[in-house]
Amino acid sequence: MNVLVTGGAGFIGTHLVRRLLREGCTVTILDNFSPQVHGDNCSLPSDLRGNVDLQIGDVRDEAAVAQAIKGQEIVVHLAAETGTGQSMYEVVRYEKVNIQGTAVLMHCLVNNKASSVRKVVLASSRAVYGEGKYNCPVDGDVYPEGRKVDDLVAGRFEPSCPACGAPCQVQLTAEDSPLQPSSFYGLTKQNQEQMISLFAKSLGFSWTGLRYQNVYGPGQSLQNPYTGILAIFSNQARAQQPINIFEDGLESRDFVYIDDVVEATWRTVAGTTMHAGAVNVGSGARVTVRDVVREITDFFSSDSQVSISGMFRQGDIRHCIADLTKARRLIGFEPKWRFHDGIQQFLAWAASEESAPDRYEFSIEEMRERGLLHGGNLKKKVARA
Repeated sequence: MNVLVTGGAGFIGTHLVRRLLREGCTVTILDNFSPQVHGDNCSLPSDLRGNVDLQIGDVRDEAAVAQAIKGQEIVVHLAAETGTGQSMYEVVRYEKVNIQGTAVLMHCLVNNKASSVRKVVLASSRAVYGEGKYNCPVDGDVYPEGRKVDDLVAGRFEPSCPACGAPCQVQLTAEDSPLQPSSFYGLTKQNQEQMISLFAKSLGFSWTGLRYQNVYGPGQSLQNPYTGILAIFSNQARAQQPINIFEDGLESRDFVYIDDVVEATWRTVAGTTMHAGAVNVGSGARVTVRDVVREITDFFSSDSQVSISGMFRQGDIRHCIADLTKARRLIGFEPKWRFHDGIQQFLAWAASEESAPDRYEFSIEEMRERGLLHGGNLKKKVARA
């Protein structure tokens, strides 16, 4: 197959491209080497050079996209801005890259009558769900909206039932859950899904929106403070710097290892069944932020002072766990990596890399200045496990 991977020089992209090459695909990469992700580097890893058609360009550039899709059968659309917190103030940039970039791709498919593209695979996100699915002992399954600032300031971090206000318990979130993103990033991902679905119907190509959970693993950017706590905490632990845990540290995420993400994406690319819609890709397991910090500080034998600050960012969710029923049924996906095993692989790789520039405090100040970072009245030291 001829496969175009937009954003193919990034973390998920390079891992996926290696798999595509092993499967005998002819691969084209379109990437602009964004400095926030790549720093000063504008080249592919050495093992990919010469094995792919690298086209340096931007998904917002119609001419670049039109050139890249020539002769392609599959498009894997990874190119995006991905920080949930940053999206709440870099609104225009996220709109242009995520929404306009996808619109340009659809424009080129519509207006290229000779296009051979028969499938588009979108890197979507669990951020489209917002808080996702919970269960209330009174009202049953419910879908809380975004948490209120007043509650969070008071240390009431858990979502409550939108019908009766009672405490509720997080559940596995399936693809038929309401879409109510709590960040602008999540809203752009919802918009991407809607655009591609619309044009898939009119042009007759197959599409799948893979709603990735929190993807991690060797090769992810250690210098980008906007895309995940694993890089932030590992940089701080290595440097013996203080580690600040937001909220009460019991917020949780579904961390999915990069090899599992690549497997799910490859199965979607290679699948012959025509289907359209969204598919969750995750581990199906919850990991709290306290658990994450414990794994990282233990690995590095770090003396970093760990504290719970009660701080919180607007747009953050409390919990998430993917329901993988549809992924198992449609693409036969079953995650292989437990978090403890995957984080060991990530940290061993991170330990071999040069220390990244510390841009975390700068990113925090950006949010504070814009009134998007709150709290800080619960500060206390975390007992080491």
